Amino acid sequence: MLTENEQVKGEVFKPTDRIKLYIVEVKNTPKGPKILVSRTHPELVKRLFEAEVAEVKDGTVEIKSIAREAGSRTKMAVWSNDENVDPVGACVGMNGARVNAVVEELRGEKIDIINWSDNPALLIENALSPAKVISVMADPDEKVASVIVPDYQLSLAIGKEGQNARLAARLTGYKIDIKSETQAIESGELPEDYMDQMNMMEDDGYTEEYEEAANYTDGYQEDADAYEEIEFVETDEE
Repeated sequence: MLTENEQVKGEVFKPTDRIKLYIVEVKNTPKGPKILVSRTHPELVKRLFEAEVAEVKDGTVEIKSIAREAGSRTKMAVWSNDENVDPVGACVGMNGARVNAVVEELRGEKIDIINWSDNPALLIENALSPAKVISVMADPDEKVASVIVPDYQLSLAIGKEGQNARLAARLTGYKIDIKSETQAIESGELPEDYMDQMNMMEDDGYTEEYEEAANYTDGYQEDADAYEEIEFVETDEE
């Protein structure tokens, strides 16, 4: 049985359509077994990648965490047990063939695949991709993190209606506080002459371009209104 709560909003199926579902629960009832299935469960994404990616199926690549807003976007963190296997590349496939097969099954849902890290700061930085990050201060005990991003990256880090930061918080399990450079200077987290220092470094040719992230995203750039300091808290969906 596919209930309304387990359906992706906007998905419409014809009687002859073949779709893939995740079995949430099997109950024995007086009328016989009752099977509850889902199209929205994060585990559906995991099972689809297991079917498409041999390295995931055999355990070489592990899917460490998934955060999903069904029908819109999923973030997935992956790890390789073999240093010779790139976990992100394995899930993406040649010319994106593997990830595109999953996206097609999910009717166009966007999927960001990032590298998992046991370092909370690095994991949070990866999770906020495609936004670039200046610094991350993470407290593993309190599960909170303070993130500073360039002014021009603030709206991208937060995402449309807060989606990028919200999914990053769910993926990492951290409460994430995102500030722009200007906000960080005003709050004292960056020195008042930070901008001058950066301009001097640029003039002297010492600054480098941001490195290309070793993460797969669909490369979107989202417009957003000016944001104040925003916090996102992970909550259990189950």
